[in-house]
Amino acid sequence: MRLGLALGYWGRGPSSDHVPLAQEAERLGYDSVWTAESWGSDVFTPLTWIAAQTSRIKLGTAVAQMAARSPVTTAMHALTLDHLSRGRVMLGLGLSGPQVVEGWYGRPFPASPLTATREYVDVVRQVLRREAPVTVDGRFHPHPYRGPDGTGLGKALKSITHPLRPDLPVLLGAEGPKNVAQTLRIADGWLPLYWSPSRPEAYGTLDGLREGFLVAPMAQVRVCDDVAEGLLPVKAMLGFYIGGMGHAARNFHADLMGRMGYEEEARRIQDLFLSGRREEAVLAVPDAFADEISLVGPRERIAEKLEAWRKGPVTDLLALAPDARTLRVLAELNT
Repeated sequence: MRLGLALGYWGRGPSSDHVPLAQEAERLGYDSVWTAESWGSDVFTPLTWIAAQTSRIKLGTAVAQMAARSPVTTAMHALTLDHLSRGRVMLGLGLSGPQVVEGWYGRPFPASPLTATREYVDVVRQVLRREAPVTVDGRFHPHPYRGPDGTGLGKALKSITHPLRPDLPVLLGAEGPKNVAQTLRIADGWLPLYWSPSRPEAYGTLDGLREGFLVAPMAQVRVCDDVAEGLLPVKAMLGFYIGGMGHAARNFHADLMGRMGYEEEARRIQDLFLSGRREEAVLAVPDAFADEISLVGPRERIAEKLEAWRKGPVTDLLALAPDARTLRVLAELNT
């Protein structure tokens, strides 16, 4: 099982420790470093900054939101950074949810998310392969555009720049069983959310994974003496995602928590968060749930829990690690 460093997205401003942590992860032999985006910092610029100050570690997006860019724009970002980093990019994509897509990006959430995702990946792969001009007779991402409000003058084009790698890895963040099943068919890897080694069935069947297919979940990792205290950041993240990253009637994160055996707790967290009682929402996250999707506690406890992660289909553990000591301990335990 390879290790990756997940840095997430910025909060109020740039994080001064991101580059030093990425450099330390590279020194410790971590395979990859990953950035993210929500409705603030973007995913590619910090990764480019890190690329300029590292030399070997792979560079992943977890995730680049599809609604933020047309698929050809995303492919342009990926192929440009892949050249500049000498072939280190892994492109992780995610659809997000209606609240973010419509509220922040100002676009309609696709009526058929599976179709929209499939078309998006198709366009990206065509750009990267550069075998012919990009053509897709699609519902959501047609190329060339032939809609009634167009000029009719659109021309199918092929990238001027030759991509460094036509097979640049494309991974998808997927939560629902149908989305996961499609991901196993059309992507090079999967970025699960809230991975629990004891509940892989929550995502649907994972039988027949292809050789080389990446399963790369994120997990908060924290070396500490007090487990309950160490779980508080995990619970804060869960409270925000379960309660605030979606509408009460449509929240993919809350649905996933429900499938993992915590449906009643997920609805309570939502109710508390959406009524403005955010601290109570965080405290309502069960310690048991926060614990099974993270690696928190003394070194010996993390070592014991890590064995369960190794026994399943996980190929890459992307550690949301807050400090260099935790990175070092995890690297030592994973040898």
